[in-house]
Amino acid sequence: MSRPSGGLDEILVKQNGGDPGGHHCEPINTHSAAAVPAAAAAEGAEPGPDSKQLSALKRDSQARRVDLTGREYPSSLGLTEFTRRANEVVLGKSSRAIMESRVLGVQTPGFTAAVRLGAELLRHCFDAGAAWCGPVYLSSPCDDSLAGIFQAAGIQDIRRYYYWDDKLRCICLEKLLQDLEGAPEQSVVVLSASAHYPTGADLSQDQWTVITQLIMRRRLFPFLLLPAQGLCYGDFKRDSWPVQLCASQGMELLCAQSFSHCFGLYGEAVGHLLCVLKQSSLLISLQSQAVKLVRSLWARPSVGGADVVATVLSNPAHLVEWQGEVKRMVERSKLIRDILREKLRLLGTPGCWDHLTQQGGLYCSTGLNDQQVEFLTKRRHVNLLPSGCLNVSAINGRNLKYISESIHLAMTTSP
Repeated sequence: MSRPSGGLDEILVKQNGGDPGGHHCEPINTHSAAAVPAAAAAEGAEPGPDSKQLSALKRDSQARRVDLTGREYPSSLGLTEFTRRANEVVLGKSSRAIMESRVLGVQTPGFTAAVRLGAELLRHCFDAGAAWCGPVYLSSPCDDSLAGIFQAAGIQDIRRYYYWDDKLRCICLEKLLQDLEGAPEQSVVVLSASAHYPTGADLSQDQWTVITQLIMRRRLFPFLLLPAQGLCYGDFKRDSWPVQLCASQGMELLCAQSFSHCFGLYGEAVGHLLCVLKQSSLLISLQSQAVKLVRSLWARPSVGGADVVATVLSNPAHLVEWQGEVKRMVERSKLIRDILREKLRLLGTPGCWDHLTQQGGLYCSTGLNDQQVEFLTKRRHVNLLPSGCLNVSAINGRNLKYISESIHLAMTTSP
């Protein structure tokens, strides 16, 4: 049953402190729904669901920055407490891999740096007996910057696996499995653990089970992405479930994480690379190689943001408060999707828009074609990526009506 759009609008306006109207359209940026790459978004290039710093973090960051004396340089691998807590957030405190000392965590200056370090480690450590140079499989579509990151690390063999069906506006598991079935052994498969960019469509737990079985049978290597853990479902365990599934199967894996977005630490660039090994005896050599690579890439990460994250994750009271605030941000994004779909239905916009609420995270794939995206950008000043990716977090009570009317016009006046 459809809910009245007026009531939802009122709720959203109260959350945003503005009016729902669209009666007054300010310059382009006011109703911009621009989508930026996940890597950049994770590092604060675009304001998230709440551009104000979370209250738990504000207190901690202010307290910790009052006295900066006595601070030393962190190690090349970053703050020990931060990496320990980051490992626990994604794998769980009771993880067998952690208890068996098969996990290495490395603090990085942002999500992009975590992916880059992972690519470097793959090239240097994947196969000690031979020079490994790929292939690496990326989803189609994916963040455009990913291919360049792997290529910068010397991995030139970049291939694609089918993920998103533009016509049906859903994941095509059959074609995805078909592509991975044909991948050579020791291929690296880059998979989004949650909030896939740019579609916002995630694999179900049943689909993940099928994919992990194929990965193990075909002897592939999973490289998982978590650019905004918690901002998909509002539940950190659920967002990281695919990582925990792979680790529980005894698989080696890499996972690139970012804490900048989910902690509201814009400009801090707090990233983390998680490495899970099959044997603890390999940990020291991997750690040594990671130190060498980090020293050649950025020497050592900054302390500030990671220190705040570590403090919140290690303080039960602050952790509960932070998780509650993140959950409210996710609920706001879901509410926006609800209202947008309902407004398009009331306007009589052609097509089915259920995919807006079936997707998660900060981004969604609208399904608009190139001409319709161009119409929105040039005629209505609503900025999307050419793929039709929409940044849900850029929508608020002041521009929602304008954006929904603009999408309606694009669908009814553009081919």
